Amino acid sequence: MLNKNVILGVSGGIAAYKACALTSKLTQQGANVKVIMTESATKFISPLTFQALSRNPVYTDTFDEKDAEKIAHIDLADWADMFVIAPATANIIGKIANGIADDMMTTSILATKAPVYIAPAMNVNMYEHPGVIKNMQTLVNFGYHFIEPGAGYLACGWIGKGRLEEPETIIEVIKSYQNSPRLLLGKKVLISAGPTREKIDPVRFFSNRSTGKMGYKLAEAAAEMGAEVTLVSGPVNLATPSGTIKRIDVTTAEEMYKVTTEEFSSHDIVIKAAAVADYRPKVTYDNKMKKQDGILQVEMERTKDILKTLGENKTKQFLVGFAAETQNLKAYGLDKLNRKNLDAIVVNNVAEDGAGFGSDTNIVTYFNRKLEQHVIPKASKKEVAREILKLILRDMKDDQS
Repeated sequence: MLNKNVILGVSGGIAAYKACALTSKLTQQGANVKVIMTESATKFISPLTFQALSRNPVYTDTFDEKDAEKIAHIDLADWADMFVIAPATANIIGKIANGIADDMMTTSILATKAPVYIAPAMNVNMYEHPGVIKNMQTLVNFGYHFIEPGAGYLACGWIGKGRLEEPETIIEVIKSYQNSPRLLLGKKVLISAGPTREKIDPVRFFSNRSTGKMGYKLAEAAAEMGAEVTLVSGPVNLATPSGTIKRIDVTTAEEMYKVTTEEFSSHDIVIKAAAVADYRPKVTYDNKMKKQDGILQVEMERTKDILKTLGENKTKQFLVGFAAETQNLKAYGLDKLNRKNLDAIVVNNVAEDGAGFGSDTNIVTYFNRKLEQHVIPKASKKEVAREILKLILRDMKDDQS
């Protein structure tokens, strides 16, 4: 952060107090910090506090032009190396997503060409509201980066996701974006993620516990490393990560098979992280099945084996599978690696604490065709994703040498 010009936008929420610590820590790390506050933010924290911490003037009014030779919000937008909004309320997110520029912060954000990092903070129900989710997705599509809020006890009394991330974590996330090596520049990466759903009738389906988090973090990390990413996603409640990512939504195993096999030939690296159903109901119904006396038996048939098909048809692609197991990880993983003609496989024990479906962390073991193994200990799924991609690149270079 040394000598970086940072605009810190503070919007009106109780979490504004954490922005004071963020200002201080950025300054201590050598950044030049200028703070913009919304009018609502000044109800929580005095501008004088940020002026003392940043040793720079604080901006609160679009029409307060301190230098007659410059237009303040344009000058700030041009000056910035990065723009950080912390806390970002639902209101400020909505304004930016819809191009509204009615105060100092929004006019500056819309005018800047610098990377924008947004750290939301709000009530859990607001954070999960469809309108807020839509606005955040719009900003992701614009290329803005989000620093996810933490979960826990909120100031409003609710318990859930919506707490502003700690200042130290915000800085580390920004650094990871800034310092991410472009190791995958020029590579096309195909990633599948999430579960599939196999219909029984209009109200029932078979599925699994996959949330898609690991696959989405792989897509996010690959894009940060310079790759052009195609993300084939089953039904999940996740926003598309920022970066050069084309997302294709599917529902069934058959749909995922069709899209994945069509995309396969044009990609360099293919990572099948999706938890695809192995079976589907042989008979489905157009109307809801009614409850009957006795035992219900549903006859199941096999779905197409996507990974096996890709392994049989690969040419130049580096093909990676995932194996979610509960026992005999190495034996099952290596069997799948050989049987499906993979270049590598990532195995984890989903019954292990910190490695199961829906967790924000993972513990995995990576095996390649040389039967070399690399254990990635418990870490965030983003960190695990980066390590997996580095191992893939290492093995690709070894294959070419």
